Amino acid sequence: MKIHHLTAEDAFASLHSGPDGLAVAEAARRLIEFGPNQVESLPLEPLWLKFLKGFIHFFALILWFAAALAFVAEWRAPGQGMAMMGYAILGVILINGLFSFWQEYRAERALSALLKLLPSQVKVTRGGGVEQVEAARLVPGDLVLLQEGDNVPADCRVVEAYGLRVNTATVTGESLPKACDAGPSNVEELLHSKNMLLAGTSVVAGEGKAVVFTTGMNTEFGKIAHLTQAPKERFSPLQREIVHLSHLVAGLSIGLGVVFFFIGQAMGLSFWENFIFAIGIIVANVPEGLLPTVTLSLAMATQRMARRNALVRHLPSVETLGSATVICTDKTGTLTLNQMKVKKLFIDGTYKTPQSLLEHPEPHRELLAAARYCHMLNRKDDGTWLGDPMEVALVQMSEQVNGVWPDLPVLDEVPFDADRKRMSTLYRTASEQVLYTKGALQTVMPLCTHIETESGSVALGTEAREALSRAEQELAEQGLRVLAFASRKVTQGEAHEQLESGLTLSGLVGLEDPPRAEVAEAVRKCHAAGIKVIIVTGDHPHTAVAIAREIGLCTAPLVVTGDDMQHLSSAQLQLKLDAPEIIFARLKADQKMRIVLALQKKGHIVAVTGDGVNDAPALKKADIGIAMGIAGTDVAKEAADMVLLDDNFASIVAAIEEGRAVFDNIRKFLTYILTSNIPEVVPYLAFVLFKIPLPLTVIQILAVDLGTDMLPALGLGTEKPHAGIMQKPPRARGERLLNRALLLRAYLFLGILEAAAALAAFFWVLHGGGWQYGIKLPHHEALYLQATTATLSAIIVMQVVNVFVCRSDRDSIFSGRFFDNRLILAGVAAEITLILLIDYTPWGNALFGTLPIAGEVWLLLIPMALAMLALEELRKWWVRR
Repeated sequence: MKIHHLTAEDAFASLHSGPDGLAVAEAARRLIEFGPNQVESLPLEPLWLKFLKGFIHFFALILWFAAALAFVAEWRAPGQGMAMMGYAILGVILINGLFSFWQEYRAERALSALLKLLPSQVKVTRGGGVEQVEAARLVPGDLVLLQEGDNVPADCRVVEAYGLRVNTATVTGESLPKACDAGPSNVEELLHSKNMLLAGTSVVAGEGKAVVFTTGMNTEFGKIAHLTQAPKERFSPLQREIVHLSHLVAGLSIGLGVVFFFIGQAMGLSFWENFIFAIGIIVANVPEGLLPTVTLSLAMATQRMARRNALVRHLPSVETLGSATVICTDKTGTLTLNQMKVKKLFIDGTYKTPQSLLEHPEPHRELLAAARYCHMLNRKDDGTWLGDPMEVALVQMSEQVNGVWPDLPVLDEVPFDADRKRMSTLYRTASEQVLYTKGALQTVMPLCTHIETESGSVALGTEAREALSRAEQELAEQGLRVLAFASRKVTQGEAHEQLESGLTLSGLVGLEDPPRAEVAEAVRKCHAAGIKVIIVTGDHPHTAVAIAREIGLCTAPLVVTGDDMQHLSSAQLQLKLDAPEIIFARLKADQKMRIVLALQKKGHIVAVTGDGVNDAPALKKADIGIAMGIAGTDVAKEAADMVLLDDNFASIVAAIEEGRAVFDNIRKFLTYILTSNIPEVVPYLAFVLFKIPLPLTVIQILAVDLGTDMLPALGLGTEKPHAGIMQKPPRARGERLLNRALLLRAYLFLGILEAAAALAAFFWVLHGGGWQYGIKLPHHEALYLQATTATLSAIIVMQVVNVFVCRSDRDSIFSGRFFDNRLILAGVAAEITLILLIDYTPWGNALFGTLPIAGEVWLLLIPMALAMLALEELRKWWVRR
């Protein structure tokens, strides 16, 4: 038999312990045998390896290769600017590697957070005496003493209980405190047994003794710790797309470099001329600024999210949330306030609310008095109440309606226990003694002979009893915790055993953990955005369904409990998830994680919200874990990718909106930076195929990729979500960041226009200087330097227009949003300033191989830029049709 099925005496016997606890020597021996009562850590990846990984991923390897080629080319042909290119690429690698390592270093610290929940000292009985020992030195068989406010140090079997109630929400997700007693339990599941105390939970009322039966990693807490420590290996959707893009860019760049190397060979160029030419092709096609731009764009998105109360712990999570198709949300503290409140009362045959009692509280004074005095709370120095949240809610309701009640001396009490399901307190007023009772209706009503009405006390007849039973059922179906209240005057000297008899029933009170006010609208927006919301909770099914209906999540959901899940295969669970409305209740930590895995197998990108220890494994396994910042445990926060600073489910919708914008924005600046690849590549092709002077040098390519393009690209990365972004379904899991439409627009439309402008400017200057086809120009000749300067300037001017047309692939730039992105405007200003410095300052000329160009060149470029704008506007108009 399991230990919770045994009597207290048999539980002691099974652990070779007893009411006097273990002998000190035996406890020491068991400590050696079973090990310390602490969460063990798994071997962590060395810091040096984490650091190294930032420099050896695929895109970094491409950049390493490009840098190596640049240095080789500089060695063989000095003075071409190849060394500077190599150093610039190394700088890109270093910045990204260091940033990646910093993010990794800040990441998973769930173990240290877990340890904070376990007490450091605990009272135990050993050898018949009580002593304080370190929680880590507890062993199976130890007898621990617990009282209100204590954290439970290990998994224990209760052997004595006096009004003992425990908050298990952090481990089981149950919103209401659990009453505990020492009797054997008939339930199969240990987590739901009334005689079990679990490590990591806390005592909210009463006191008791319990014998330790499991310590360390074998506790339910330890099992959750083990699940939480499992590494999160999966890439985010954005990371997968960057990897895919890296492979595509690498193949394209190297392939073109090799092809044109052989073309040059066939046309009679020397090996090293061909080699430098091939490197130019590769460098022109590798967007060196892509990773810094993506990283900085994500970082800036995290700042915007933080202003909307969503703190991002891992950068890729920004975009992952935007692509989420399912949100598995915890109920307690996430959809709800995690604060018990009185919602409805049933008095004198009618339903009422606390607000409805404010005008005429006097007819209901007995019920209000019972709610105020029948409790086991303690008042703190600041006047607030400490103890069971349900009792705190009752006292607050009573004082809200009736005002401040006087403190009365307690004469006697009959404490609550799990079998009686009620409690009573005896008070002395100024003139009499009054007994107040509260508890489950089925245990309170048999003790009552009368019922309170507005006209006075009347006999409690069959009709009234049936009405009370119906009301209790209706309130319970609404997900409320229902309590019956009764009272009577007690004559002095009555026996303690006779106190709970001849009572007058005052009424029923229904309590709930109410939903947050903003949640209903947030759920509506999720539905409009094509995101499925599933409640996954450790709480009671009735409570979960009631909250779901109240927030508009569902009307007639399929309810699956933890017991049901034990009998479901993986295939059956995946089929269950096809239900349009589904709620999971009474789940354990591993079952929540199983749901996440099943949804991922169905192709979903899964976001999980939670606040308890029991949520941590699912938070970590999800594509994105979202923890509550206020009510959430440290464990949940450390396991999550994102933390809601205001614990508001509605903040998730704002974060999703930002996340969706990130993917769109990355596409925008990807279009922008890929467009400039064509005017960088075409001059090299013209150089080889038509034997003209090289229109653009490698160092000038870097001036574009790592200089002038960077700030405008970042501006595109900070674009606000466009109107209607939350009315579209999530993007398909297989949808590529770099799709056909983007490539066609960047390479075969905008890029061709820019390349035409660049070559036109190059030949304009050459022709004006008297150059004729077939004449070779030395690299240091002024005419050649001015011609390449014109090519570079043309690309920059066209990119100034391009940054505005890339803000949308459909909407006109004249649609009223021209001045709403200050970073783009600042980027354009910086871009223009930089090209003027490159063209017209001595250090700019020396560094980039340029010379000042005449004003007529600019007059040529401006109409070309306007023509590009007009053609793109025409294309957008055609698309909008």
